Amino acid sequence: MNPASNPGAQTLRTEALSKSFGSFAANSDVSLAFQPGARHALIGPNGAGKTTFINLLTGGLAPTAGKVWMGDTDITHLAQHERVKLGMTRTFQINTLFAGMTVLESVVLAVSERRGLQGVWYKTVASHQDVVDEAMALLATLKLTAEANTVTRSMAYGKQRLVEIALALATQPSILLLDEPAAGIPSAESKELFEVIAQLPRDVTVVFIEHDMGLVFRFADRITVMVGGKVLTEGTPAEISADPRVKEVYLGEAEHA
Repeated sequence: MNPASNPGAQTLRTEALSKSFGSFAANSDVSLAFQPGARHALIGPNGAGKTTFINLLTGGLAPTAGKVWMGDTDITHLAQHERVKLGMTRTFQINTLFAGMTVLESVVLAVSERRGLQGVWYKTVASHQDVVDEAMALLATLKLTAEANTVTRSMAYGKQRLVEIALALATQPSILLLDEPAAGIPSAESKELFEVIAQLPRDVTVVFIEHDMGLVFRFADRITVMVGGKVLTEGTPAEISADPRVKEVYLGEAEHA
C-alpha cells in the first residue's frame, strides 16, 4: 500500500514540544503530526522557531518539555544517530559535502557507512559492486547520473544541494527533513531542485522549511505556519493562502521580501 493512502497512520508526531533558552521560549507547546508520504512545509517569519523545531525532531537539541514519536516509539531522548537508524535523516542550510570527492565517491561512502562497510573506499569496492549499483541508482533518482564522476566543489550550488539530498537518502530514510534546501540557489535551479524532491518515492515523508512561497504552494500538500515559536495554523495550501491571519503575519511580509 502507498503510505500516503492511509491518512490515519502517523510516521512522526510531537506532543507539546517546547524548548527554552533561559527566559526565551524558542518553541512552545508544538503538537504536530506528519502523515506518511506527505510533502509538509514549515513556514513563518524569521525567528519563528522552525529550525529549532527541526533540531528537536532530529535530536540536535533536547526539549525542555514534550515528546517526539516515530510511530509508537518515543524517540524524545534518543541520540541523532539512533534516530537515523530508525529512519529519520536531515539536511542543513549550510551544505556539508566532501568537496574534494566526486559525486559517486561521496554517495558510495554514505551507502557503505549504512551497510557497515566503513572501511570500503570507492577505489577498492570491486568486491562490493552492489554498493556502487545502489549509489548509481540513487543518483539516477535525483537526475545526477551525468555528474557521477564530477568533483563536488566544481558543481553549481543547486547541484551540490541535490548531492546533499543524495547523501541523506543513502541512509534509506522514511522521514527526510530539509532545512531551506533552496537557500542561496538561483530561482531556475531551485525549481529544478524541488521538482526532483517532488518525485521522490512516496514512502519517504518530506518535511521542509522554505521561505519561497512560490515553491511552498507548488510542492507542499500540507503547510504549518509558525509564529513566535508556536503553531499559528495548519492546512492545505489553499486553506493557508486564504487565511487572513497568515496573510497578516507572514504572507504579506514574504511577498515584499
